[in-house]
Amino acid sequence: MMNLLIMRAWVAGGVLSLSAGLSLATELPQKATHSSFPTPNMTQVMLGRDLFYDPILSGNRNIACATCHHPSLGTSDGMSLSIGEGGAGLGTQRSVIAGQEPHDRIPRNAPALWNKGATEFSVLFHDGRVERDDAAPHGIRMPAGRTLDRAVPSPLAAQSLLPILSADEMAGQPGENDIANAVARDDATAAWALLSARVNALPGYRKRFDLLIGADTPLHITDIAAAIGAFETFEFQATDSPFDAFLDGDATALNAAQKRGMALFYGDTGCSGCHAGTFQTDHAFHAIAMPQLGPGKASGAVDHGRQDVTKDPKDGYCFRTPSLRNVELTAPYGHAGAFATLKAIVSHHADPVNSLMTYDRSQAVLHKASFNDWQALDNQAERLDIAAANQLPDMSLTEADIDDIVAFLTSLTDRKAAGGRLGVPETVPSGLPVDR
Repeated sequence: MMNLLIMRAWVAGGVLSLSAGLSLATELPQKATHSSFPTPNMTQVMLGRDLFYDPILSGNRNIACATCHHPSLGTSDGMSLSIGEGGAGLGTQRSVIAGQEPHDRIPRNAPALWNKGATEFSVLFHDGRVERDDAAPHGIRMPAGRTLDRAVPSPLAAQSLLPILSADEMAGQPGENDIANAVARDDATAAWALLSARVNALPGYRKRFDLLIGADTPLHITDIAAAIGAFETFEFQATDSPFDAFLDGDATALNAAQKRGMALFYGDTGCSGCHAGTFQTDHAFHAIAMPQLGPGKASGAVDHGRQDVTKDPKDGYCFRTPSLRNVELTAPYGHAGAFATLKAIVSHHADPVNSLMTYDRSQAVLHKASFNDWQALDNQAERLDIAAANQLPDMSLTEADIDDIVAFLTSLTDRKAAGGRLGVPETVPSGLPVDR
């Protein structure tokens, strides 16, 4: 077990280093606009919409990208941790199918997609395992064994290539289908080629791809990724919130509580040190003593976050700063969805180590299933390690302060975007059922 004196020294050092950065961020950001995004090709966008909602890209043809990133659920799924393959339904109504039980829950909370197509977003996933990098093949660094062999327009397009290679997310288990078998052999190229052939065989897709890549050009998985990325970029822009109206000069756009919360957020609390800029993210990684639940990414249900990508112990338990646009719609919060409400996650930020040590497990929103979700928190040494990595200083916030910050966060909601720009298609070219 870790020596408590050493733990306290680590915690103190992390607090001092983060405080120095937090005190600098006091100015309000620029208003969000559609100019923050690339110009859409609507032929590609409409094609990507069908692919996003079509189960054709899953090994067993039973789950789509939209299943865990549905607009009716804030572009996530409303769960702390998802049930992917082996489930049916959306959100809290999703249930495990008898005889097709998944091996475990998806180890991390399904991240929301709001504004991820903006040009400033160069790092994606909770651990940043997809990242724009000039030194990487085709300018985007991917996980080992998943390297791009052709260019894609953005990290958002690149990230769509990974869930389709996850046995628990979309591919299925070995023996269930040819894609799952290729994934089990760690042959990403073969799995991607099989999925491309599926889509290519459907005239409703191939004729539309002809307009983008030419009738004589074989369909490649990166063409599919580019279309999905284009759709996500266009559909999930959130740039018309009350806060944007306030930044544009409308002093009446925020109520009194929201203005008090804004003053705290951009003032002495230092919230804007990490939740910086137009989209309230510094695109960096921080350890803030987040409770760990579910299967994790390592043995013992542990999740070291960014360290698993960089292999640098200094990155232990660090996770990407999420954008706060439409955050009101995207509960639960945290890399493992530990907190079910905005008030709970703001309260955690005020006293992170104590929040971790006294975590109320009833806050987790989980589907009923016979999994051991609490291995990490049941391990005292692991909890102490998470606490020791914490970089976030305690804040002296009253209950009223927390309520005001939550009120401000609701001012970041774009109600028009939440309703969808294009919406869910009635049908998709495969003829498979569409989640709605």
